[in-house]
Amino acid sequence: MKKLISIITNWEAWPFKLLYAPITPVWGWYMLRSGSVWFFTPSNPKITFGGMDGEPKKEMYDLLPKKLYPATFNVLPTHPFETVKNALEESGIQYPFIVKPEVGCQGILFRKIDTEAALQHYHSKIPVEYIIQALVSYPMEVSVFYIRHPQQQKGTVTGFLHKIPLQVTGNGKDTLEQLIREHPKAHNRLGEMFSKHKAHLQEIIPAGSKYMLSYAANHNRGAHFVDLKEHIDDRLVGIFDGISHSINDFFYGRYDIMCSNVEDLKNGKNFTILEYNGCGAEPNHFYDTGYTLPGAYKEILKHWKALYGICRYNSSQGIKPWPFQKGRKFLATIKAHFKLIREADANI
Repeated sequence: MKKLISIITNWEAWPFKLLYAPITPVWGWYMLRSGSVWFFTPSNPKITFGGMDGEPKKEMYDLLPKKLYPATFNVLPTHPFETVKNALEESGIQYPFIVKPEVGCQGILFRKIDTEAALQHYHSKIPVEYIIQALVSYPMEVSVFYIRHPQQQKGTVTGFLHKIPLQVTGNGKDTLEQLIREHPKAHNRLGEMFSKHKAHLQEIIPAGSKYMLSYAANHNRGAHFVDLKEHIDDRLVGIFDGISHSINDFFYGRYDIMCSNVEDLKNGKNFTILEYNGCGAEPNHFYDTGYTLPGAYKEILKHWKALYGICRYNSSQGIKPWPFQKGRKFLATIKAHFKLIREADANI
């Protein structure tokens, strides 16, 4: 009974569909009002499906000035490994670096690659196109949720978070396995943790030393979020107004950024955009930051209302929602793609 009560009260750990089920009628109401199942697709007209799901990373990077994101190139799984090595050398990207699927979600198949052998293993196992990206050395990862109505020059930052990837800190006595079992989030992911770190489970982690369990700073990958809302001001908004105007027609979504510190970010220096997500981006600032479940629902609904307003305006300007069959076929393709990469994630 105690375990059941813990599961019920720990709503932040609920599966996505369960968490959102009580408010899905609101989404249905927006469909009815707009007359379209895919009413959200005009939100960010330059991004496939408005960025709800399945948008290619290359598409997003191509809309950004190159100076704003890390060195990146794409690889097909059919490429001979020698071709990959040559492309890596030409890119100037050094080990270690990051790899992730060109079309991904939830940190699936996100890996830090330290050696050529690790890259060859990843390349030999991954079944889809992926990207190789320079590892950014800035010490702080943040996410910024940005909204701007198309009729306005100035937007708003509704959420600002410091994202800390899943990690444990050694005490000089316990093995990695013991530290994982005792970690408040890692202990819920034992199968994944033991599989990915099996070579190090019996190692004793030195006191004060951090061991990274995941480099993907996603909520569903066990990352911890620290609220930075007190740092939201006109300077921060101005930085993302500028970026979003440069992208052209980006009105709603979340930026994931590495930076040296908050002050530098506000001054427009010492930061890089890892990626940004469109209308499918969750306003993740209600996780780990003291929200109640009703408060989280209020925050989500506030964002949905803003999204609907953007879509309604863009639609009135001739940017119509996707036809039903086009969206249905696209989602079927993406569903099969995600199933494929989830299966591969367990084996790489």
